[in-house]
Amino acid sequence: MFGRLLPALNGALPGPASRALALRLARHECPAITARRARRAEQLAAAHDDPIVWRRAAGANVEDADGNVFVDMTAGFGVMSVGYANPAVVAAGREQLERLPHAMGDAFPDASRVELLEALAARTGLAAGILGCSGSDAVEAALKTAQIATGRDGVVAFTGGYHGLAHGALGVTAYRADAFRAPFAGQLSQHVRFAPFGGDVGPLDGVGAVVVEVIQGRGGIRVPPTGWLASVQRAARAVGALLVVDEIFTGFGRTGEWFAHTSEGIEPDLLCLGKSLGGGFPISACFGTRAAMDAWGASTGEAIHTQTFLGNPVGCAMALATLAEIERLLPTVHASAARLRIGIEKHGLRVRGRGLALGVELKDALRTSRALLQRGWIALPAGERGEVLSLTPPFVLTEEQADGFVSALAAVA
Repeated sequence: MFGRLLPALNGALPGPASRALALRLARHECPAITARRARRAEQLAAAHDDPIVWRRAAGANVEDADGNVFVDMTAGFGVMSVGYANPAVVAAGREQLERLPHAMGDAFPDASRVELLEALAARTGLAAGILGCSGSDAVEAALKTAQIATGRDGVVAFTGGYHGLAHGALGVTAYRADAFRAPFAGQLSQHVRFAPFGGDVGPLDGVGAVVVEVIQGRGGIRVPPTGWLASVQRAARAVGALLVVDEIFTGFGRTGEWFAHTSEGIEPDLLCLGKSLGGGFPISACFGTRAAMDAWGASTGEAIHTQTFLGNPVGCAMALATLAEIERLLPTVHASAARLRIGIEKHGLRVRGRGLALGVELKDALRTSRALLQRGWIALPAGERGEVLSLTPPFVLTEEQADGFVSALAAVA
């Protein structure tokens, strides 16, 4: 059954259909977006690093344009936690699309937005939120909220942190600063200071927001020392700064809990959510305490923070269905994680992380990820030096798929 299959390849990768589509993509997409070797038709024969081009997906399986079947150990950057084409999520999106595909942002909401905000408030324990379309949107909403609530411009973020690449989010992103920040340094926030992740947060005079990931995802599945996040919270509270917890990567069951911060004994003032929330639809949220959100004041008829697709009805409907599916699948996360971790460690490899947010420590994770792809397994490198293979598979990954991945990794690592 497609969705529960092991890899099945019918030729060298990328196949001819993927190569042809990659060439067409190269003609009209900015060259900085999709990594590819082929720039001209005569290069296609040697373009072994060109991307596979996806055609369909279900469960943990992806099929490319040439009919090759893969197992995605990334869940599409952590988005497809409940599996690709989850029937309940697809049905909710289809029904909403046929009935009401779009409302009008801050002007005219629909019932699905009301229901999603209620569901997120109940699940997070926070009072109110701002919906967006991406993780960057959630982070930027949090930064604005903290400034309005405290009256302070200063922000502290952490080395290795990744919060998105829109300008506001990029201002607090330290990961791969040479590549991501350096070209735009003159336009970025000069009021942001970076403290060592897992170390001393330093003085917080004039700081209105402290922005932190519970586990650094793109930064290398880095888990801070026990008690460190609680110490960051104490330091922020001592000066009246708001604690902004970015759970875009770890939220909604990824670590085996609804939210990873709950096991750390901390209480965010602002919580950034995204990725798996929409079951494949681009939707995000910044949720906060009543005091933080009320600091914005009431709308006077023209919202000072909004966007055209805020609270899109299709996204809200799919998010509601996704929350129900996460509730159903959450009890399986720890067992799946243990199976992967134990299997990998039996081969002498070190694993870091929690739940189904795992990182395998390797000398060259990029090389390993490419070798795995040639065997039908999709996994990505992470960390400043590409020293970790990041594993964030769908919660619907089967035992056979997990064991198959372990065997493939052992063969190429």
